[in-house]
This record gives sequence, structure tokens and C-alpha cells, in this order.
Amino acid sequence: MRVVALVLFFVLLYLLPLGNAPLRQPDETRYAEISREMLESGDWATPRLLGLRYFEKPVAGYWVNCLSQKLLGETTFAARLGPALCTGASALMAAFLAFVLWRRRETAFHAALIYLSMLMVLGIGTYNVLDAIFSMWMSAAMCCSWFCFRAETARGRVLAYAALGVACGMAFLTKGLPGPAVAVCACLPFAVLRGQTRRLFLYGPIAVFCAVAVALPWSLSIAAREPDFWNYFFWVEHIQRFAGEKAQHREPFWFYLPWFVAGAAPWIGFLPGALRLGLAGRRKDTGLFFLASWSIMPLLLFSAAAGKLPTYILPCMAPLALLFAFYAGSRAGAVDGTGSGEGSPEAKSANKRRTSPFTANARINLGLSLAGLAAFPVLYFDLPPGPPVYVPEEKYKLLLCALALSWWALCALAALVRGGKFWPLAAASPLLISLLGAFVLPWRITDQREPEHIITPHLAELADCRHVLAGTVGLGAGLAFMLKRSDVRLYNEQGELAYGLSYADGRERSVNAAGFPAWLESARAQGPVALLVRDREVPKEPSPDAVYRRGRLALLFFREKKPD
Repeated sequence: MRVVALVLFFVLLYLLPLGNAPLRQPDETRYAEISREMLESGDWATPRLLGLRYFEKPVAGYWVNCLSQKLLGETTFAARLGPALCTGASALMAAFLAFVLWRRRETAFHAALIYLSMLMVLGIGTYNVLDAIFSMWMSAAMCCSWFCFRAETARGRVLAYAALGVACGMAFLTKGLPGPAVAVCACLPFAVLRGQTRRLFLYGPIAVFCAVAVALPWSLSIAAREPDFWNYFFWVEHIQRFAGEKAQHREPFWFYLPWFVAGAAPWIGFLPGALRLGLAGRRKDTGLFFLASWSIMPLLLFSAAAGKLPTYILPCMAPLALLFAFYAGSRAGAVDGTGSGEGSPEAKSANKRRTSPFTANARINLGLSLAGLAAFPVLYFDLPPGPPVYVPEEKYKLLLCALALSWWALCALAALVRGGKFWPLAAASPLLISLLGAFVLPWRITDQREPEHIITPHLAELADCRHVLAGTVGLGAGLAFMLKRSDVRLYNEQGELAYGLSYADGRERSVNAAGFPAWLESARAQGPVALLVRDREVPKEPSPDAVYRRGRLALLFFREKKPD
């Protein structure tokens, strides 16, 4: 029955919403288009975006998206399905490890339930980026690591370390060196505490060998095809991003702390006690310290890097979910077997203490939902300075927001009234947020982030254009994915494709604003030209033959103009 409930929960939260909203730029359109171009070209070794070399990531994450698009077509649902299924796989591994650690099916069920309902996991798992795929391999590595420490025979240790190497190798093929680095930094404190450093150094080479064996075929293939790949990938994407002055997304050391806390919702009330329990577990051989180390050490590792994005700490959430499941079960008397003598004053006092984290968690969820509801008058009457958040025609979206937040509040109230008995109900809190989230975003956001809205009405005109240009890489990827063509050029911006454009076969794929009039005159002689840009970047000269605007985007058409 628990398995059926978990599958239904996964379908509702993760699978049903996948096709509700168009792909968002720049991330989703980028990864969907890279995979589409792999399928179109048949080259599954060299990542390309808009026909240009794109060496920011290895290929395993693209392969996952390629398989889903191969089976289901080049659709929005297929583009997001891979990360969603990988999130489900991570939840299953969390349940498996919970059962291995504590031999309780209820705790294993709660671990998966908590993991799937975490806001960070839900947000990333239904979004087409590589982090959910990477996190799945890190969850696999976490499970293998535990068996590495617990195996009692030499054969068992060899198999466990070999499996760990395979997981790290696949993580490397998904996002590079962070995979092995996360596994090492997460395991090392536990190995030192348990006096297993000798075993780690003795059997560790097996894991290294297997990781290399997994990564080597593609690594050699890409080196033969693209000799500069490893130079760029290692120095720019690793060294500079970790510590370089030119690292992207530079943030302070503490950047991840609020994301770590907020990402744990709707279980924030469990966070202090669970971490405290995990760190205290170093005195006992229960696996709690292993989980705490796996949750905290990667957080510190990513915090030390210069470049930071909230999605990077997703691998910290799986061990955190296991800690929450054990902590909640122990406080409710489900894990440690307490609960006898419930009628005595001493037992009642103990029960009250045991349910305090459930009360705290319910109050936090209730406060969050009520705070969201309190913002509605401000949004409805457009009180903030600047343009209105919602235009009058989309006020209905506020009702959908109110419905989702009211459901969150009802779940919190039920858990608050029933104390520790209904604490798992918090998992249902984000249900309506997931199902309705795509329908409540204001047009001022979706019109800019979802280029499909301005592209779809003009697909026929765009298909007839000889040349198509875009003002950003994300817009270009959106055009390419919808038009099924990889020859979209960049207008006045190179962005992350600067490296690919530096090659001889890419230098003609970008047009700057100063040279656009002359280039356009030549291009129009070959056929119609289309340009999709942000509204503020519309060129003043020459005048387009047709302009279509939606939100902050503008789509310009220039008719064919044969030379006299």
C-alpha cells in the first residue's frame, strides 16, 4: 500500500506538471536543444548548441534527455522527463538506504516521501537541468559508500568499491570533477571517525579504476574529435569556476545557507534537531553521522567555490531526507520502540516533548502559507512601485495562488491539531503548488522566460525565413528547439557560446549591432530574415517589415529583398 501511495504521489507531483508550461530560457531551452541536436546529427560524443561546440559539461546528462526525446518525441514533456525520473530514482535509493540502516519499512517510506516533497528537490526535479541527474548518481554513490564501510568480507568490499567507482564515473560524465570530489569529501570524515582510512586507501584504487573505466571511452573519443576539450573543460569550467576571478555567478561564502534551509521546506522544523542528532551520532555506529557528513561536507565544498548556483547543493538533500525520517520516527516513538505506558503523567510529558518538533514544523508551514496569503492584497491592488505584477486580465491567477497556499495552510493545521500523528501530512503541502505553479506566474515573467509564447503564433513565417537570429543564447536555443534547426545565429551577444564562436566554423554565426545593417542587406538577398530580441535591443536601423511584441520580447521580420 505504501508503494502504491508513493507512486501516486510521484505521478501527481512530478509527472503531471511536466507539460504544463513551455520550456524556460536560458537553462531548459539550452539543454533541450543540445540533446535534440545530438539526436539530429547522430553524434552522441560532442555536445553542440546552435551547431557550435559547447564544452561546459560532459555528455551523460544529455544522453538521458536524448533517450526521452528519442522515445517520446521532441516535446516539453520529454525534455523534462529525464530529470523527473532521476529524482524518482534518487527517492528510491533514499528509501533503500533507510531500510538498510534501520530495517524499518515505515522509515524507508518516510525517507522517500520527505525527499520527493522537499521544495528544492521538487523545483529542480521538474525542471530541465542536469542537477537532478547528477544528484541521482550522488545518491547511488552514497548507498555504495555505506556498503564500502560496512562490508565484512574482502569480496563484498571489492564489489562495493567497484559500484562506488561506477557511480562516481557516471557523475563525472554528467558534471565533471564535482562528482568524485563530493563523494570523497562526504565519506572522509566518517572514515576517519570509524578508523577506516586504511581500508579507504587499500580499496579506494578499485573505485578509481572503475570510475576511470566508465569515463575513459568517451574521454578518449572527445579528445580525438576535439583536442581542446579537456583544456577548456578543466581550466575554464573547473579551476576558474571554483576559484578564478572570472568565475560565473560569484556569491559570498554564506550564500547556500538560506537556500539549504528554504530548500528543506516543508520540513524546516526538523532541520535543527535532525542535524544535531546526526552529529551526535558519531558516538554510535548507526549511520547518522555518515548522513550528516554527506549533507554538510558537500555544502561546505560548494560554499568554498567562487561560482555558486542554488541547484548545486541538491545532492545534500537526500541524506537530509533520511535524517528527517529517522528523527521524526524516533521522536514519534516509531524507531526506538517507545510508546508504552502512554496513560501515565510521565509518558504524557515525554510524548509532549517528542511531538515538539512536529508542532514547530506545523507552525512554520502555517506561518509560511499565511505570509503568502497576506501578500495578496498588495498584489491585487498593484501597490508596489513600478509596473503591476499582474495585469487585470490575469487576476484569476491570484485565486489559484490562494488555493495552493490555503491547501498548504490546511495541511499545517491538521498536523498542528493532531501533533505527532499527522506529521507526514506535511508532504502534501506543495501538491497544489506543483500542479498549479505553471498557471500562476504573471505574464510579465512568462512572456520573457518562455519564448514559446511569441514563437508559436509565427511558426509558419519563421519556417520560411532563410536566416533566423536571436538576441541571447537562451532565446536562440528556444527558436532552434521549436523550429528544429540548429543554424540560428546570435545577434550582438555571444554569452556562453563565445568559445564555440571562436572556432573558424563558428565565426560567421554571430552578428554585432554595428555590422547588422550591412549583414542584413546581404542576407535579405537570400531570403526573409527573422530576429528575436529583448524589446530594449530592437535595432533602430533598418526598419523591419513587421514587428510583433509580447511582454519584453520583440520578433522582427525582414522580407526578402533582391538586389537591383
